[in-house]
Amino acid sequence: MSARQPALLVTEFTDPACPWAWGSEPALRLLRHTLEPVCRWRRVYGILFDEDDDEAPDPAAEARWYDGFIREVAAHTGAPYAARLRWLTRSSWPASAAAKAAEAQGPRTAELVLRRLRESTFAHGTPADGADGIRAAVAGVPGLDAERLLDEAASAALRAAVAADRAEARRPAAEVVGLAGPGPHPGGAKELADGVRYALPTLVFEGRGGRVCAPGWRSFAAYLAAAERAAGGPLPLPEVPDAATALERWRTLTDPELALLTREKAPPAGAVELRTAGGPLWRHPAEQQDRRRSPGSR
Repeated sequence: MSARQPALLVTEFTDPACPWAWGSEPALRLLRHTLEPVCRWRRVYGILFDEDDDEAPDPAAEARWYDGFIREVAAHTGAPYAARLRWLTRSSWPASAAAKAAEAQGPRTAELVLRRLRESTFAHGTPADGADGIRAAVAGVPGLDAERLLDEAASAALRAAVAADRAEARRPAAEVVGLAGPGPHPGGAKELADGVRYALPTLVFEGRGGRVCAPGWRSFAAYLAAAERAAGGPLPLPEVPDAATALERWRTLTDPELALLTREKAPPAGAVELRTAGGPLWRHPAEQQDRRRSPGSR
């Protein structure tokens, strides 16, 4: 299969501030690693927190409520979470625009930028929902031109691209509308005041076998089975990297990622531990130590 004709198109509907998407990172990282030779992967940012959402009368209480929700989700996913969410993301637009702008600097760079934006909320408790927070969150990403990223993220072209993502996420496939099923997050389309949108995360696979939706929080095996149905046949499994190779590739690893991606229980020598209330985040030793956001960064 040539690079121009991948066996699969994978569309990931997501948001940097979604705890279910954060908890899905182990399976999705392994899935991208598995499908990389045979797929084109695109991300659509669903805008979990919109600009015109009503402002909370008590922002501190709202942050405490979302902090509790994050912990409830983490109880299912095993993902780390910050000791305290200092504020609730006011809008998903800035981080989504930054993540989308990063795509112009290469897929690996974009993947690391999105990961840093997720970590700002879930590992540090200080969401990167403004230019200063984004700049701090992405500091030191290998190969990233951060000022170019911020300039492009603030452009009219990127705003239009995020608006298009928002609209696409609000046109969910018929098979997920009204969907109910077992599990803590079955993935049925979420009802909104003005319509519906895909649950986050949702993956849509398209290939010779047709279109297959994998909504909600799923295991790696479930995602792979959906990909194979869409591809019309089995897909090769990747070589399992050792922990040191995985940390070099992905730069940070949670314990669930360490177990799933490498089949190892211990981090590699030299990994730097960031302690969170929900377990460690293991960082590559070259990761800059000055990435911590100030409490007032928005």
